[in-house]
Amino acid sequence: MNLVCVLLLANVTLPAVQASEIHDPWENVNRKVFKFNDFLDRWMLKPVARGYRKVVPAPVRRSVGNFFRNLDTPMTAVNQFLQGKAGEGVSDLGRFVVNSTLGIGGLFDPATRMGFAKHQEDFGQTFGRWGTGSGNHVVLPLRGSSTVRDTFGLVLDTLTNPIRLISPNELEYGLRGVSVVDTRTDLLSAESLMKEGGDSYLFQRDAFLQRREFLVHDGEAEESDPFLDEEWSEED
Repeated sequence: MNLVCVLLLANVTLPAVQASEIHDPWENVNRKVFKFNDFLDRWMLKPVARGYRKVVPAPVRRSVGNFFRNLDTPMTAVNQFLQGKAGEGVSDLGRFVVNSTLGIGGLFDPATRMGFAKHQEDFGQTFGRWGTGSGNHVVLPLRGSSTVRDTFGLVLDTLTNPIRLISPNELEYGLRGVSVVDTRTDLLSAESLMKEGGDSYLFQRDAFLQRREFLVHDGEAEESDPFLDEEWSEED
């Protein structure tokens, strides 16, 4: 399943979007990749996450989550500046410095108590903020729902994550694996949001696209993306 969408729905309630409003020309291929991802999650990632939650104490898991969220902060700050939000960018840089020092490498989160709010920005949002359309919905292997725009943004997100600077490579890859398990563990309690008996692919696709538009426009209503309009066709 596309677990990212479950987490997105857990963070914000959005107005429902009818499936008929979304143009999804790659649906046949997307469904195959979706099924592959769901298989891997069901038989590999989910059991590991359950074991991790059972063995690792909650305070330790919380510190692990703090560590990886802190590593995402420089990327958020960069995108704040690229979107012209200098104040938020400075705040996020301050958050990163405080948590990396007083928070012992990000294991703790004193920045929140000091008034440095946590934000979420990435290059996909920045592209959208500057007018780039989302493009078609695409399900990425091992990753889940994305769009053409967000897939390009994901490459830059990866390149600007400080985890790339960690050496040796074995340690970097190990940390990336722990990050995936930690994220999956956080989602165990959110699975009840999934619609039982419905079409999981459509539910999670719609949830992802709604949430991304919400983030791109900072919660403000915008004109619909032509790629999400059923009347758009490849001949146009």
